[in-house]
Amino acid sequence: MAKIVIVGAGIAGHTAAAHLRRKLSTEHEVLVVSPNRNYQWVPSNIWVGIGRMKAKDVFFPLIPLYKKKGIGYKQAKLVSFHPEGDAIEQKPYVLIEYLYGDQKEQQEKVSYDYLINATGPKLAFDLTQGLVPGTNKTYSVCTYDHAEHAWQGLSKLIQELKKSQSKEKAKILIGTGHPKATCQGAAFEYILNVEQELNRHKVRDKVEITWISNEYALGDFGMDGMLMSVGGKPMASEDLVEMVFADRDIKWILGAGVTKVEEGKAHYENLEGEFKTEEFDFAMLIPAFSGHGFKAFDKNNIEITDKLFKGFMIVDADYTPKPYEEWSVQDWPETYQNPSYPNIFAPGIAFAPPHSISRPRKSKNGTDIFPSPPRTGMPSGITAKLVADTIIDSINTGILSKPHKGSMGNMGAACIASSGYGMLKGRGISITTFPIVPDYIKYPNTAGRDLKKTFGALGLAGHWVKLSLHYAFIYKAKMNPFWWFIPE
Repeated sequence: MAKIVIVGAGIAGHTAAAHLRRKLSTEHEVLVVSPNRNYQWVPSNIWVGIGRMKAKDVFFPLIPLYKKKGIGYKQAKLVSFHPEGDAIEQKPYVLIEYLYGDQKEQQEKVSYDYLINATGPKLAFDLTQGLVPGTNKTYSVCTYDHAEHAWQGLSKLIQELKKSQSKEKAKILIGTGHPKATCQGAAFEYILNVEQELNRHKVRDKVEITWISNEYALGDFGMDGMLMSVGGKPMASEDLVEMVFADRDIKWILGAGVTKVEEGKAHYENLEGEFKTEEFDFAMLIPAFSGHGFKAFDKNNIEITDKLFKGFMIVDADYTPKPYEEWSVQDWPETYQNPSYPNIFAPGIAFAPPHSISRPRKSKNGTDIFPSPPRTGMPSGITAKLVADTIIDSINTGILSKPHKGSMGNMGAACIASSGYGMLKGRGISITTFPIVPDYIKYPNTAGRDLKKTFGALGLAGHWVKLSLHYAFIYKAKMNPFWWFIPE
């Protein structure tokens, strides 16, 4: 009998658990450890943040589902990794800590044969002074409860605007809240939805909306931008996003690293080395993502954290420092295995990328201001399934088998930024990218991407797809009949 422990129950962890349990016989144990009792479909937090969905529409409890499906579950947080066991028992384990309210009650060693680290990122609001969701007129949509608070703040502003007779416009600021934040796509979708919601409430003319981002150019999205096919003609993502923003009268500030937030005011440094401020009445700023700061120890209790972590978990990537001009898709991992301990995997956001995808840039003061690489959504699900299949084959053959492979350098992703809500009202901006990490050698004349698989489209159809995907992926996550036919 094999025991697979999955730490984290987000998109990557839950996906891995579902595939493992479906394909492995019940003699093998699948155990999920997570401090969260609920699974949330994060992409739909956007709609919670504009009041068009309730939090209950985007999450469901894990315990009843896991009990029904035969998946073990412990509501606890990870404390440390012990991949060699201890001096007495050589069985590898993780140390977890149960949480009851605010009290730390009990720790437990949980042994494993295979370990999947799917802990995702720490939402590092603390790396930007004053960036605390629900304070200083700033909000987040990273979790469903954050998104609910964001709607409360936005709704309050809308109601005030309806009553106001002032000719001075209110200011809304949306984008990234740290010089190296990622998830520009989520912020992009939110700003479009906020603009649409202001129109629906007939207060759009009373608001100035501004996009603030660490991107060098619009449409970078942490992927170095892209050349895509739009209506059969090549178009840069920068031009597409500029066209959308200009059409909706959304201003933008680029190359901005937000360093401090005060009540209604964001302080930022730009690439010119200037220190500026931007005032607002409502802001949604995506925080930095960081590793959780886990420690690792060998069997003699000597710290070996550097064998497992480089901020996030070390996997089969090439971490050799090299200039941007020497970056290659071959730098990116394919198996998501830790090289020191091949029975440990880290799919999704949990793995340490070899470098960013966007060109690194520094301000004239030497501050790094550029997006970190995105690994959310489709990449998280795809890499989790790859890892699960590797473990399944290893268990069925009795040896650590040849791993399933899938690099972000030969993996595509689809992103639909939908604004509005309902079957007849809404617009979708659909962007499909292949590959996620540009391959400038294979596609030298099209900015590292395959134009046949990299395209953009605007219209109601994309909005329908986005809305349909919400229900499809909730259905899939609940492991309803034939859920596995829905792709990652």
